[in-house]
Amino acid sequence: MRAVVQTVGRASVTVDGEVVGAITDGLLVLVGVTHTDTLEIARTMARKVHELRILDEERSAAEVAAPILVVSQFTLYGDARKGRRPSWTAAAPAEVAEPLVEAVVEALRQRGAQVHTGRFRAHMLVESVNVGPRTILLDL
Repeated sequence: MRAVVQTVGRASVTVDGEVVGAITDGLLVLVGVTHTDTLEIARTMARKVHELRILDEERSAAEVAAPILVVSQFTLYGDARKGRRPSWTAAAPAEVAEPLVEAVVEALRQRGAQVHTGRFRAHMLVESVNVGPRTILLDL
């Protein structure tokens, strides 16, 4: 499982002209799932995201109750080492990925995080205003 975590002043996800998720002053988390990921890995990812000391004064979302916007992003497993057309073979199929992304969201909520999401399998317009900018790649 991979996640790109960005500090944002604001971020939102729009599907078919409707804002389906939006936050201010928090974390935008793009999550990619591969074939070998498990529920335990999803829970570990949630903990790492929640406790990641990436916010001002090296504080975490857990410490300051910062909201989190989670967006599924299968392209994090794109491989463009050969040629110009990425291969998506390392990305888990939607039937595998969707429950694991949902498990990350649920684990974050169980930890007390305020979590908003995109919409799985939808064409999403993701907007963000990065702060810092601070961006971390978590690869479990």
